[in-house]
Amino acid sequence: MRRREFITLLGGAAVIWPLAARAQPHRPVIGFLGSTSPNEYAIRLNAFLMGLKEAGYVNGQNVHIEYRWAESQYTRLPELAAELVRRHVAVLVAGGGTPTAVAAHAATLTIPVIFAVAVDPVKVGLVASLIKPGGNMTGVTDLDVAVGPKRLELLRELLPKATAAAVLINPNNSTLAGSFLQAVKPAAQAIGLQIHILKASTESEIDAAYAVLAKLRADALLIMPDVFFNSRSAQLAALSLRQAVPTIYQFRPFVAAGGLMSYASDQIEYYRLVGNYTGKVLNGEKPANLPVQQVTKVELIINLKTAKMFGLTVPLPLLGRADEVIE
Repeated sequence: MRRREFITLLGGAAVIWPLAARAQPHRPVIGFLGSTSPNEYAIRLNAFLMGLKEAGYVNGQNVHIEYRWAESQYTRLPELAAELVRRHVAVLVAGGGTPTAVAAHAATLTIPVIFAVAVDPVKVGLVASLIKPGGNMTGVTDLDVAVGPKRLELLRELLPKATAAAVLINPNNSTLAGSFLQAVKPAAQAIGLQIHILKASTESEIDAAYAVLAKLRADALLIMPDVFFNSRSAQLAALSLRQAVPTIYQFRPFVAAGGLMSYASDQIEYYRLVGNYTGKVLNGEKPANLPVQQVTKVELIINLKTAKMFGLTVPLPLLGRADEVIE
């Protein structure tokens, strides 16, 4: 190749390369902070991606998602949130419940944060108000704390002669545990149930809590909503069966694994809204102006086979209100 031709070709490339670089679409980065593991979030992540797509974003096409998973070790959340802040993500999704929202709130006051929590975000200081959040945070709340008293009522309906119930909480999720107990204790007193508090934050502590439960001879067990407990739904269901203690929880997989009942918000709708809000922020809306949304749909699921194993007859009105009956 002649020298002049080579120079001409090189000059053309110099023009083409910058144009090609400019043609590459800019993909904003979403930081997703989870409390447990991807496997435990499979259903919720699919719902989140569905909501994100509704807002015009598809992971790997016009947006990139960076995930950080605490693997049920809540003490890791502050550093994982800080990692995503240092990554300069466009939006930080606190998708692992209240612990991730608290960690994200401490990590940044400037990066937009979309949370998914069961507590009142005003009471715990995440936003100024539900209508006008006012800062860099907004998101979606479910009814998992608000329906705590209703779970007790469902147990009472099934066990009209019950006098005592135990409540299993995760002390590492102190903000949510405190809110849950504040809702449940007066409700228990109102229907004449004595409450025993059990604590667990590891697999071995769950086993130990059930050992204490056997000695208490409580008539029923109520498990607080918690992502760590979600990841141990099979263990919780197996222990409840072994101890023959009627138990109600928030999570359908708990009932599918042999637990008696679940009563909680629709998780698919919950995380679809989180994804949709994330997309809205990417489209330029400010968290300060996006009202906190609340999932209002709740589902009652009953495992009739488990009820029969316990020798319980589920009242027909209760069966009639169930969204799903597992037989």
